[in-house]
Amino acid sequence: MALDAAVGTVPWTIKGELILNCNCTVFCPCVVSLGQHPPTEGHCQAWAGVRIDEGQYGDEDLSGLNVGLFLEIPGNMGRGNWKAAAFIDDRASDAAYDGLVNIFSGAARGTTGLFSLLVSEFLGAERAPVVFETEGKERRLMVGKKIQGAVVPVEGKDGKDIVVTNTEYWMGPDITVAKATKGRVRAFGRVWDFENRSAEICQIDWHGPR
Repeated sequence: MALDAAVGTVPWTIKGELILNCNCTVFCPCVVSLGQHPPTEGHCQAWAGVRIDEGQYGDEDLSGLNVGLFLEIPGNMGRGNWKAAAFIDDRASDAAYDGLVNIFSGAARGTTGLFSLLVSEFLGAERAPVVFETEGKERRLMVGKKIQGAVVPVEGKDGKDIVVTNTEYWMGPDITVAKATKGRVRAFGRVWDFENRSAEICQIDWHGPR
């Protein structure tokens, strides 16, 4: 495990899938506008889940772990002033936990480095039972009683998923348009319910520190 002084220089990678559900009506305008268009409700509240299929932070293996995220943004995503928090899989070793906190706070730089610029208040990170399940096309995220979420793709022509492709969105170029079948958050004094609201599914291939 690298010393704190080396944070921002440690090589890291994460490959897997991310799901996100926010309070926008379907579909969130931030994907194509890259955060320049206001959220449909004027502000953004969201939860997200990351399933890590393959990952490393330095010499530490992150494969098989899950992460939950809490996001609150007062206006356009691109203008910053985000509040964020991370729920780290309680199966993570101490070294993996520290690495994931560095990645999801933006301190590790690279793909998620923009968090260090956009998040004005990192509410913290904590260990939690983070479960990411897939059944058919539905993806589910459960973080104890704090996040209970499920998303499904929106069907387009011939029953195929609607996918926004070749974007410059930070999460990845291809975003599957989805909506939440469940989206309950009970954390940090917030009580949210985003059922039937906008959601995203994205295959991720992130890395750092460059």
